Amino acid sequence: MQQGDWPGLTAISELPARGRAVCTGIIDAVTILPASMVPAYTAIVTDRETRRSSADGINHRLRLVWTGRRRVPGIVAGTRLRVEGMVSLRDGLPTMYNPRYEIIGTQET
Repeated sequence: MQQGDWPGLTAISELPARGRAVCTGIIDAVTILPASMVPAYTAIVTDRETRRSSADGINHRLRLVWTGRRRVPGIVAGTRLRVEGMVSLRDGLPTMYNPRYEIIGTQET
């Protein structure tokens, strides 16, 4: 299955304020909380090829939060993935809690 073959794929900049969505992007950053805090693993995903802040004023970032987890296998900066889940706004940033995800491999040349 190719990246464009997923039905209902939404660009991160077009995510609804609330509701179910499917999108793809590259993990730009992850946050690992200290052991003294409640476990949660957070990743920021962008659908821009360049990870720098957007000059067009449109948000191209999505926050993913896995609650109760200190790590999520394969979810590291630079990983390309497809995510599916319920979107809500948290601190002005679209956020998915405990999303389903699929890591998208790259073709070797």
